[in-house]
Amino acid sequence: MAEGLDADAWQERLDRLSSVLATIADHAGAQAQWRCPYKDRHDRCTASFGCRNQRRPPAGEHRYEPGAGRPRFLCAGDDQLDYRSAWETEPASAADHVSGERGSATVASGAERLRPAAGATLFDYADRAATRVPSSCARTGICHECVVRVDAGLAALSPRTEAERFLQDPFRLACQTEVTDLDAEVAFQPLRRSPRILTSGGSSGTGGRRACRERTVAPAPRAGAGAAGAVRDRFRGRELGLAIDLGTTTVVMKVVDLQAEATIVTASFANPQGFAGSDIMHRISYAAGSFTGELQQAIINAINTEIRAMARSCGFRRTSVTQMVVAGNPTMRDILFGLDVQGLGQRPYRSSVEADFRAGRRATTALETPARRLGLHLNPRARVIGLPIIGSHVGADTVACLTAIGMADLDRPIMLVDVGTNTEVVVGHRERMIAASCPAGPAFEGGLIAYGMPAYDGAIESLVWEGERFAFHTIGGAPPEGICGSGLIDLVAELRRHGLITPKGVFTADRRLKEIDVVPDRITFSRADASALAQAKAANYCGQMIAMRHFGIEPAELERLYLAGGFATYVDPRNAIDIGMLAPVPVERIEKVGNAAVEGARIALLSEAERKRADALAQRIEHVELELEPDFFELFVDGCRFEPMQLGADAR
Repeated sequence: MAEGLDADAWQERLDRLSSVLATIADHAGAQAQWRCPYKDRHDRCTASFGCRNQRRPPAGEHRYEPGAGRPRFLCAGDDQLDYRSAWETEPASAADHVSGERGSATVASGAERLRPAAGATLFDYADRAATRVPSSCARTGICHECVVRVDAGLAALSPRTEAERFLQDPFRLACQTEVTDLDAEVAFQPLRRSPRILTSGGSSGTGGRRACRERTVAPAPRAGAGAAGAVRDRFRGRELGLAIDLGTTTVVMKVVDLQAEATIVTASFANPQGFAGSDIMHRISYAAGSFTGELQQAIINAINTEIRAMARSCGFRRTSVTQMVVAGNPTMRDILFGLDVQGLGQRPYRSSVEADFRAGRRATTALETPARRLGLHLNPRARVIGLPIIGSHVGADTVACLTAIGMADLDRPIMLVDVGTNTEVVVGHRERMIAASCPAGPAFEGGLIAYGMPAYDGAIESLVWEGERFAFHTIGGAPPEGICGSGLIDLVAELRRHGLITPKGVFTADRRLKEIDVVPDRITFSRADASALAQAKAANYCGQMIAMRHFGIEPAELERLYLAGGFATYVDPRNAIDIGMLAPVPVERIEKVGNAAVEGARIALLSEAERKRADALAQRIEHVELELEPDFFELFVDGCRFEPMQLGADAR
């Protein structure tokens, strides 16, 4: 050290230099891991051989030929360097190059209705309607991200291309599909729409796709530096983690500052695997077909796209994300990790991980692997941790929920109900826990119901009968497009309360009536809809009934009933009890815990000790298989009736 130089100042300079060198090392590591040596500084490919990342320049731009000594392809590979953004650049819309609008019909993208234009793809119409459709391949059909659901006019579209062979009707790739019949009515919507964000607090969402917030934190003290006070931290250079609730219908992600324990950003989106079916059994069946890795790639692409968007909007580096914790049911978790899920589709309904654990070949049902092995664009050394599963279809999302409510510390009996396409029920306390999985299906998520829809803007989320008509409230105050799960619960409860429908779902005004108006000339509710809801409700009914029976407890003895998940957060508990959706627990004991799964994943992300506790908890839980109960069928039939649940001496 130079004579006369202050030791603290010298240390500060060394720290600053170390920080610069660490940043350079991170960039070098990312470049060595991801950046192709044939990509030049203008993101052009200089290779003389073919590559899946090669993209032709947008129409109208000069194309360089190899004979002229200059490349003719752009490179769409993601090199992870923060100052590079070529992968986010999309070509000018083909709608700018097609001939003028023609035809007498319209193409509907969301709420926007557009005149058809010759040569335009569905992606072009989405552009004109300002509808967000994800893509990371310059619209060449390679990334398979721009899946849309065609609600009307399938016959008016161009033939399916080779890039779309993994899809079945009514799904298409927006970049590959043109409207060829300009006189036909066409309507479509992105498969990966943006539901309202459910934060860990529970009852209120942000109403937007992404919620970014900063937090003032005190810097770590440096020897001799003194108190520097609070600083406004833009999270650059900090160590970040990612907590994910990977649901069958929706995905919720939180980016967390691991030092400050502050959530930087929360985002949610519809699970893009919906093209393979709305429930886990359809996903398992699809995974057994010719397109084995398509489901994994769909969710990996979606996570990468969302991470890029969050990093851009909140000002952090993706290479700062060093750890990721995933909560999800066994099917969703194992698909993400690239594992075979066929065991979950046939008796005894066990994942390969659970089978290995039971056979003593594994010490835990948790998973861990490098992020780069999954194709996730995080820090090159980042690890991905899948929380442990309990058994059969009771998975890591349930373990995360139990972690969030502190199940390991509870000494009074509670019941957790995490409602979704696959509902999980846990009854007990820290000494003993009973778990059951209920295959409820997609009815309460908007599936199988003629005018059902997830919780997007325009969904009726609550309603009451006013004697001659229904008064309702929609999400976002938008014009009504359909009814989401909480609205469906209210609808059935109101119909029963006012004697407009029987417990079996028959309309009382006219028993031959097939449907009634909810919104005149716009939205109806039919007997077929009521039947689908009854079966979904019956699965929840059986799960709660059998779990309580195995534990030996009545609803009135429960200290607390925790409702978890997006649907449960917005449902009216009294209405759910009245139609037999929930056990008749006193309403004041019912607590909505919001997205407890992502909160549990966040807790596990921040603490290795909590991950170990979660693992120990999962191994202590007794799993009950509902279909093996001797009276399961009778209970299911009882559960299909729209009337309160009866247990104990009151049960038949």
